[in-house]
Amino acid sequence: MQLLTSLLLKENELTKLAQTLKIQDKQGVYLLEGDLASGKTTLIKAIAQYLGSTSLVTSPTFLIRQEYDHQIYHYDFYQKDLQNLLELGFLEEIEKAGWHFIEWGDKKLAKILQEVGISFTTIKILPQNNEREYQIYV
Repeated sequence: MQLLTSLLLKENELTKLAQTLKIQDKQGVYLLEGDLASGKTTLIKAIAQYLGSTSLVTSPTFLIRQEYDHQIYHYDFYQKDLQNLLELGFLEEIEKAGWHFIEWGDKKLAKILQEVGISFTTIKILPQNNEREYQIYV
């Protein structure tokens, strides 16, 4: 993983992150790392809105996956058994066209994606008072 850039943003500035990523032109897999309440779902809400979605974006903690309009997929792997998810066809799921945002996408998942040749971007979220630092790795 190589650090592409780091941004210090307030919640109302999250579209700058989407613009930096050129997200409109870059469908694919995005792993989101951060502590509880660091702003992972908030970031996905902002990106979905930036992409033109009018769907209500909520954390899929109990469902594992939410699907929004414009081919936006939102997963939450918090305390989920990765091996079980793989056996249920998760890798096939993220090969669908669209944007796949995975909360709690950890190093184990990153390694598996690399091994099977699925490219991804990692976004680490670090709280800094009333802002967040977003470290983007490719």
